[in-house]
Amino acid sequence: MANSIEVVLSPALLQAHEVHQKTVVIIDILRATSSMCVAFKTGVNKILPVAGLDECLLYREFDFLCAGERDAQKVEGFDLGNSPFEFTNPILAGRNIAFTTTNGTKAIKMARSRGAAHILIGSFLNLTAVFNQLSSMQHDVVLLCAGWKDKVNLEDTLFAGALTSMLRQQFTTECDAALSSALLYEQNRHRLDELVRQSSHARRFKLLEMQTDDVTFCLQQNICTNVPKLKGEYIFAS
Repeated sequence: MANSIEVVLSPALLQAHEVHQKTVVIIDILRATSSMCVAFKTGVNKILPVAGLDECLLYREFDFLCAGERDAQKVEGFDLGNSPFEFTNPILAGRNIAFTTTNGTKAIKMARSRGAAHILIGSFLNLTAVFNQLSSMQHDVVLLCAGWKDKVNLEDTLFAGALTSMLRQQFTTECDAALSSALLYEQNRHRLDELVRQSSHARRFKLLEMQTDDVTFCLQQNICTNVPKLKGEYIFAS
């Protein structure tokens, strides 16, 4: 019998899904999971996802850099924010990062607490690498969208749809969220940038007058070959 694939469009819906002993892919396209993929491409050693700002700062004593955002803005006093452009700096190679974000790190913690067998980090940047890894694993899969403060968001749904579209020849898709996200992606795959710029998160960036075009950057496909994976408390490239 084929393994199943489910899509959870918001962390608030995770309670309705069985996660124990399944492979969970964390999706936070704008921007945590995209930035993590870039960080490992740059050569970061490991990332520690943490819940709170004060906890994150504690790890400076252990030679960690602090990265994080709240409400899409870099936390004052932190070394890094959450823009993927910040993680391209070669000076980060070999460093350890303590990372806290509004949505992405929360989703990681939730999946871990519910007994996921494997927790992978997914983004458009490493789409094919994630597909290849899931294809080779004998596990049911849950695609967990980080959303925005427990609300559904467009860009995470589109990535879940892209991955579902690629996998559904190998996996069963009894979950309507998987079907609807796949259909959304397939109907809009050639206009993702145009579509995502209408999203609440992209409009939030515009209001903040961000200096970098994180939307276009995060919608690039397959510029990273790593699949970051949670091992114990830390995320490593695999």
